[in-house]
Amino acid sequence: MSDVKIEETWKKRLNKEFSAPYFSQLIEFIKEEKKIYQVFPPGPLIFNAFDKCPFDDTKVVIIGQDPYHGLGQAHGLCFSVPSGVKPPPSLVNIFKELKSDIDKDIPSSGNLEHWASQGVLLLNATLTVRSNTAGSHQNRGWEEFTDAAIRALNEEKKDLVFLLWGAYAQKKGSFIDTQKHLVLKAAHPSPFSAYNGFMGCKHFSKTNEYLESKGIKPIEW
Repeated sequence: MSDVKIEETWKKRLNKEFSAPYFSQLIEFIKEEKKIYQVFPPGPLIFNAFDKCPFDDTKVVIIGQDPYHGLGQAHGLCFSVPSGVKPPPSLVNIFKELKSDIDKDIPSSGNLEHWASQGVLLLNATLTVRSNTAGSHQNRGWEEFTDAAIRALNEEKKDLVFLLWGAYAQKKGSFIDTQKHLVLKAAHPSPFSAYNGFMGCKHFSKTNEYLESKGIKPIEW
């Protein structure tokens, strides 16, 4: 599976995952799923988070769980939707917190590619999902793959900011070295939990303050 199309600086670090037995099984599983169901995001966008944010450019990591499972929503970046698609509730809350934190006007588009192009890795733990079935591709191997990506960042880079929203992301990021990186935790931005600690977390301003303190260009959220 070393012919996987993924951005080169990531390919260098993840190549051994592509030849691991779990990855072959994962690819077979997805092929079988596609025979019966719609699978999101479309094939060329499965590794979009990596393609839009090379390893060498990464400054901030946001960990999501699953791709959106509605038609046309998922494009390989966690919490983001393509331009022209209505922002889902979690993303609406992210924009509300942005407004409250740094007084950024709520954007009309839910496309977060402009974050990715500045070094924000928008990484879901699971990179595919069956149409209209949340969690349907969990525990098939994607988590092992995305753990390897986070581990490479943790070990090879320093002064990254990890934004861990919700218990799932916090558990997934539990091995990150807090001596080398800034780890910010809050509730998930979903409407079910956003008011239990996501709203008011000020993660966007805290991220930029940290980056600037390390001499790194801040993110234009």
